Amino acid sequence: MNAQTQRVLVVEDEAPMRTVLADALGAEGFRVLTAADGEAGLKRALDESPDLILLDVMMPRLDGFAVAGELRRLGRDVPILMLTAKGQVEDRVRGLDHGADDYLVKPFSTGELLARVRALLRRFQRSRGSGPTVLEWADVQVDFARLEVRRGGKPVHLTAKEFSLLRLLVESGGEAVSREQCLDRVWGVTAFPTTRTVDTHLASLRAKLGPEAGGRIRTVHGVGYAWGGGVAGSQLPVPERRSS
Repeated sequence: MNAQTQRVLVVEDEAPMRTVLADALGAEGFRVLTAADGEAGLKRALDESPDLILLDVMMPRLDGFAVAGELRRLGRDVPILMLTAKGQVEDRVRGLDHGADDYLVKPFSTGELLARVRALLRRFQRSRGSGPTVLEWADVQVDFARLEVRRGGKPVHLTAKEFSLLRLLVESGGEAVSREQCLDRVWGVTAFPTTRTVDTHLASLRAKLGPEAGGRIRTVHGVGYAWGGGVAGSQLPVPERRSS
């Protein structure tokens, strides 16, 4: 994956700094997403699954430590580069303990920032391995890397939540996933849906995938949902889970 297809989320409450970061990354060919506070940044990270997050520490609503910690609690393994004016050792340790992968103290040069971004992306691509991320069932093909679905050769639109639910079920390897786990892992703390929301989204997902592929989503009565066996084609690599 090259820079032209990689998406970087910049979560920074200071507008001038946010603009500088977005311009520098955009000039390198990255697709840039932005958020002006921690709460908005967490929601955008969960909804849009960027390839890397530049995360300021001192922000309103949720600070960078809380955002990083929540992403790791939800099992999101996106690389996080923390940006902060704090340079004390204990602050760096706290950031890493909350799930950050690297730490850059302001002020910093654009060259160093871009070098660290490229290094983190290379490291995470290697750690995820070269296993396929395309699955096929009957006439349905799902590309998790590109977030694309085709059924009978025609594109099918899945929402970000539907993609996340499908991935969660597939990665669970046939084990039942409760509705509460679905809410925790897919919706997180930024919304307060009910378990009925999970049922509604999975009903939509089944309909979009069709009777054969959609039929692999099994209802486990009294528990939740599970992914049926007998996947034809490539297996989705299961990412290593990291504690927050």
